[in-house]
Amino acid sequence: MKALAKSKPEVGLWQEERPVPDIGPEDVLIKVKKTGICGTDIHIWNWDEWAARTVPVGLVTGHEFAGEIVAKGALVEGLEIGQRCSGEGHLIGKLSRQSRAGRFHLDPATRGIGVNEPGAFAEYLRLPAFNVVPLPDAIDDEIGAILDPLGNAVHTALSFDLVGEDVLITGAGPIGIMAAAVARHVGARHVVITDVNQARLDLAGQVADVTPVNVATTELRDVYGKLKMVQGFDVGMEMSGNQRALDQMVEHLVMGGRIAMLGIPPGKSPVDWSRIVFKAITIKGVYGREIFETWYKMIAMLENGLDVRKVITHRFKAKDFVTGFETMRSGLSGKVVLDWD
Repeated sequence: MKALAKSKPEVGLWQEERPVPDIGPEDVLIKVKKTGICGTDIHIWNWDEWAARTVPVGLVTGHEFAGEIVAKGALVEGLEIGQRCSGEGHLIGKLSRQSRAGRFHLDPATRGIGVNEPGAFAEYLRLPAFNVVPLPDAIDDEIGAILDPLGNAVHTALSFDLVGEDVLITGAGPIGIMAAAVARHVGARHVVITDVNQARLDLAGQVADVTPVNVATTELRDVYGKLKMVQGFDVGMEMSGNQRALDQMVEHLVMGGRIAMLGIPPGKSPVDWSRIVFKAITIKGVYGREIFETWYKMIAMLENGLDVRKVITHRFKAKDFVTGFETMRSGLSGKVVLDWD
């Protein structure tokens, strides 16, 4: 089969011929139809410090996918050959307190497909049946291929009650934009999304009913009057990993405000904890998706009118993956989807 692998410890990925994976009695074999390019994949392409210490050279990468089950192990129940699916890319252990309590997303033994284990940038993927998420007819393969990042957005957005609340999102990358769409879908009053990338802000305005603010040219407080806000924002979602964005969020939250943090800073960064304490701010770190509650909720919302299609801005054949990665690396795209058919 054709696959994209991290064949050398340097910038890039390489298309290779690899054997179709063998499956065990509790696995399924998935024929991959479409894959999304993720920010994690860009780190692996760039071979930055994190990637070099995390990803084994030679690994088939990729973890956002949709496809069809073409084989299943002898012990697999409840799944059928020909069934369309996506899947949870976090492969959990079974021995930790968290896992045994059903809090699978907190299992410390978690390994990721396309990061630690062979991934989805390939014509076929082996996946434990436990991780398979069947796709209803209402969700096509293209949307199925971006359920992983949409799940990050949903997990972040649903961390706190948003009904009637004013929400600030810092970072207008694809996940931040999808989080904005989710916030509006579940009943937030106003959603403001900030960035310094005007192209991404323009895309946010196309995807969801939000107020985009370029903080390089506009003071965030200037939107208060337009939105008839008095004190500030009730809930913040930090999606950028930028220290200045977090500082700005803390400054513009109300007393007792709440922050869900998905963005990952590039290293250690100073935090004005006294400001956070005196404003009685709650901060929740968000990692991945709640397995499988997030999947259930995002599929239900998609079936009930949540529309994130416009966040996909570029589509390429898998053979044109270099162009796809260059497009994603430019910072001027939304989600990039590769077609493996």
